[in-house]
Amino acid sequence: MLQSTSPDYNLPNGNSEGEDNQQAIAAPLLLQYWQVILRWKWLILGIILTSLIIGLVATLLMTPKFTATAQIEISREQKKITGVEGIESSSTGRDLEFYQTQNELLSSRSLAERVARNLRLANNPAFFAAHGVPYGEDNLFGGRTNTNLTSASSPNDRNKREKTAVSLLMSNLNISQIRGSALFDIRYVSFNRDISAQIANAWPEQFIQQSMDKRFESTADARKYLETRLEEFRLKVEESERNLATYATEKGIVALSKTKSPDGKTSIDRTLASVDLEALNSALVKAKADRIDAESEMQQRSTKRTGIEAFQNSASTPLRQKRAEVEAEYAKLMVQFEPGYPAARALAEQIRVLNASIAREESRVVSDRQREDAITQNESTARFRAALQKETELARQVNRLRGQMELEQRDVIKLNNFQMQADTDRGVYDELLKRYNEIGVASVASSNIAIIDRAAVPGGPSSPNLPLNLILSLFAGLGLAGVATLALDQIDEGLRDPSQVNRLLQVPLLGSVPDAEDEDALLMLADAKSPLSEAYLSVRSNLAFSTDHGVPRSLMVTSTRPAEGKSTSSFALATVLGRTGKKVILIDADMRSASMHEFAGLPNREGLSNFLAGENDWQRLVLKTSMKGLDLLPSGPIPPSAAELLSSDRMLMLIRQLGEAGYEHVVVDSPPILGLADAPLLSRAVEGCVFVAEAEGVAVRGIKASLGRLQSVQAHIFGVILTKLKHKQAGYGYGYGYGYGYGSEQEKAGKVTA
Repeated sequence: MLQSTSPDYNLPNGNSEGEDNQQAIAAPLLLQYWQVILRWKWLILGIILTSLIIGLVATLLMTPKFTATAQIEISREQKKITGVEGIESSSTGRDLEFYQTQNELLSSRSLAERVARNLRLANNPAFFAAHGVPYGEDNLFGGRTNTNLTSASSPNDRNKREKTAVSLLMSNLNISQIRGSALFDIRYVSFNRDISAQIANAWPEQFIQQSMDKRFESTADARKYLETRLEEFRLKVEESERNLATYATEKGIVALSKTKSPDGKTSIDRTLASVDLEALNSALVKAKADRIDAESEMQQRSTKRTGIEAFQNSASTPLRQKRAEVEAEYAKLMVQFEPGYPAARALAEQIRVLNASIAREESRVVSDRQREDAITQNESTARFRAALQKETELARQVNRLRGQMELEQRDVIKLNNFQMQADTDRGVYDELLKRYNEIGVASVASSNIAIIDRAAVPGGPSSPNLPLNLILSLFAGLGLAGVATLALDQIDEGLRDPSQVNRLLQVPLLGSVPDAEDEDALLMLADAKSPLSEAYLSVRSNLAFSTDHGVPRSLMVTSTRPAEGKSTSSFALATVLGRTGKKVILIDADMRSASMHEFAGLPNREGLSNFLAGENDWQRLVLKTSMKGLDLLPSGPIPPSAAELLSSDRMLMLIRQLGEAGYEHVVVDSPPILGLADAPLLSRAVEGCVFVAEAEGVAVRGIKASLGRLQSVQAHIFGVILTKLKHKQAGYGYGYGYGYGYGSEQEKAGKVTA
């Protein structure tokens, strides 16, 4: 008989004793890594083989390289030919950093430039070909096809070739000191064995010459050497200053002021264009102010004068006074007489005449003022237009000069570069001249550098090294395979190992169920000796420890999503409980996707939905099954809203009545939790929940979210059943020996379906 995959440490509260046992049962770390390797073995083999193939192909496609080696000795002491002391102290060679300094001098760029000039490498196509730099119509140096590059190339092309040659020399040279000695190995690598030997021999020769030249600068011969250098730099100063003046003339740059930094560098501060721009900008500011004044005056003139000005006119004032007196007399007569009285009519006529005179005078005043305002307004408008035109013209000039200034600024940057070159050449020339004037007779010493072995032409290639490259490819493939395997193993977040249930979910493991793959799970459940039946019998045994009264009287089976084995587990638990002699009823509460009636081979015309909708005779809805001690309450017709039916208290009443009717265990097949409210509602009516999780199925975070929904409604979770567990997962050190059982070999290999 198969043993339970979760011993008695799987207590409902997940106590520390259970956790300790689980840690003890969990597979060793090395075994877990071995299982990860077995799980991704084809990916690992593919990456390793690909790396080896790439290494092999790359090695075969590599051009052979030849390494030539020359050896020199650098002594600490120098022999004095004369007693005159040189510029450098005789104790310099005794410094601890002497050989490190020599190593850096051997690797210096100046020595590489000296070798390149001495061997004329910039004009040697064979040298560039020996390093994979093409010479042809599409070459790096201007597309010339001729091999004689000394006369037909521009200065830019020559400089480019020289820099490229120096870079190639430094990148393919290797200087190494033989430990505990004064010997240095000079190795040079290229695709041409003759070129490698030539450069490896020229390098120590030029190093010795460079050392001699350095000492000559501190001896009597240094004056002659400095004379040559002075003449060279005098010509360079003349050329750089000529280039500076020519460029300034071509670009029309007139420098009005220059600034000289403490290090002797000169830069242009003000030019004629910048001064003109400042002057025009000042004029533009003044023109804007004049235009604003003219505009303000024009707006003030455009304001219409009111009728009060007409009333305040001195010509109409006597008429107003006269009219006021006549109106006063007229008012006195109206106290005693009627308006038709002759004297009253005469006064009224006089008032009318005065009103007409006042109106004519006001009209004349207003007309005169309007004419004056029109003349003034025309003058203000003309002044405003003139100011606006002047401002516009100045703005145009400023914009034009600003654009010219922007171009000039870019030219000034290059001009400053010419100036910097001229200052640099002038500074070098001045320093050489100063040195020439200060230097005295120094000591002349023999060279402390000796060539021990000259480089011979290599007999065979030094690279590529096929065995070494294959070993490196193997290690690279192992590293990539390890990274890819660990990454994929971390991305795959489903439960793969039964021991992960308690460790990651903090929920007891009730049991592990093997994967049925192509087998019929119902046929396997019908056989009490099959591994599937044994697995659910182990789950039933563990459920007996979940409460103080043994197996829960009512429980609900749910999962995160469909197809995880929830319905199969519900049917299997009910069947196993019935075989033990208990009276069990299985309720298909998944009214959205009913399946229990199909498992039992019964119709689904009426069922749970009818009872929840109001029918009280549940006995009529219960169906007998062919399994021992098991009855079925199918889901019934699909309701419009299953959640609304389950939100009532009728489910609680049904569970209570079933218990009163003699059913010892009630198993409820609940809908999945993901996206539905049915499972949390059903959890109120049962003692607790059994959660079904598919191995390598839903991510752990999704399972935690589903368990959290149940816990948020105070649902009691008895534990987790891990379904669809494969043979390789059993090898993690926890689970079934799936080949063990009572039945045939086919039965021993039985596995569950969703």
